[in-house]
Amino acid sequence: MSRLTQLSDTEASTEAATLFSAIKSKLGIVPNLYRVIGNAPAVLSAALGFNEALGKGSFDQKTREAIALTVAGENACDYCASAHSAISRSLKVDEAEITARLHGKSADPKLNAVLTFAAAVVEKRGRVSDEDLASARNAGLNEGEIVETVGVVVANILTNYINHVADTEIDFPVVRTQAA
Repeated sequence: MSRLTQLSDTEASTEAATLFSAIKSKLGIVPNLYRVIGNAPAVLSAALGFNEALGKGSFDQKTREAIALTVAGENACDYCASAHSAISRSLKVDEAEITARLHGKSADPKLNAVLTFAAAVVEKRGRVSDEDLASARNAGLNEGEIVETVGVVVANILTNYINHVADTEIDFPVVRTQAA
């Protein structure tokens, strides 16, 4: 059971209910994570807005989902591992690649560089080394992609940490990061 309230539609404030309606129209459901974040509608609005803005960046959805899996793996967030595994499956990513991404790896060389850098950002709390940056650049990442990687990492750290605090009930097929 979640340690923070997963608001029902009827329990939600007017602002949260409006955001829930928008989420439901887009996804067909309101995931439990958003029902927890709805306790602070400003945070829910910010999280949704940040992700919407990142969707207009240079990374496609598969790349953003791959980063989300790496961040979930690094932070041992089973909720996000479960959610982003399900989304990745819907994007036709195979199970072996999903598992690799949870470990910050990919069979694709450029994506592998992005995920290696993303994992370093999480592990080192942003204080990456000159070598981390040089490796990212040598693998073909430009400065915009480096900054965008950090942005996607940060967006996912927010949800990882909320899930850790709340112990959000997983409403996707369960993926355990410790078994990944």
